[in-house]
Amino acid sequence: MTTDTPDPAPLAGLIVLDKPYRKSSTSMVSLVKGRVRAGGAPKRVKVGHAGTLDPLASGVLVIMVGKATKLSSRVMDGVKHYDATIDLANTSDTDDLEGTLTPVEVADPPAIETIRAVLDEQFTGVIQQTPPAHSAMKVGGRRAYHLARADADVVLEPRPVRIDAITIERYAFPELVVGVTCGKGTYIRSLARDIGRSLGTGGTLTALRRTRVGPFHIDDAVTPDELPKAITQDDLTVTPEVRALVET
Repeated sequence: MTTDTPDPAPLAGLIVLDKPYRKSSTSMVSLVKGRVRAGGAPKRVKVGHAGTLDPLASGVLVIMVGKATKLSSRVMDGVKHYDATIDLANTSDTDDLEGTLTPVEVADPPAIETIRAVLDEQFTGVIQQTPPAHSAMKVGGRRAYHLARADADVVLEPRPVRIDAITIERYAFPELVVGVTCGKGTYIRSLARDIGRSLGTGGTLTALRRTRVGPFHIDDAVTPDELPKAITQDDLTVTPEVRALVET
């Protein structure tokens, strides 16, 4: 006589990951999915993330497991905070270090007071921002970066984004480090580019670290090396929102 073993309760929860530099967000999802399967979850278990970080960026990447993937939009809508380093001596065709750098002659580097005034007057509140040509935005059904890599003309329309605060953390020309608190859909690469244009300098993003997504902070994050080899329910963060989903 055989007794059927009941299926384990489905996993549901979050992992706040500190994504390393040079790693893609997709690769981090794949890593977590493999560890979740190693913990006994079925192959069909859903794993996703809320808000892509470019490979050249590091920091908070919220990964959702099971029913928690339904919270993706809600998490992405949360306020973000970034620490961004901008090179004011160069422009880039990708607005970051992945592209071709072009030096910009700056005879008179801007004073910190001038930069602060520009940030306050032009880059705080709801602003119009044009996404980078090398971005995942769609143009005629195709990703903009595919068109840009094929040397096609990429025309992206400006759109409103919200900058809650932008502060100077450190400045020694040509390096400007700013802290940016912003809403959904803000491209920090575009912000770096546009700040440079407003100052009459270059504007290339050279480093980016996300330290907050909604209520999730970098202090709450674990590195990939700190993840358990086999992830179980006990390793997942269960917020009230996740608990409500599980109970439905």
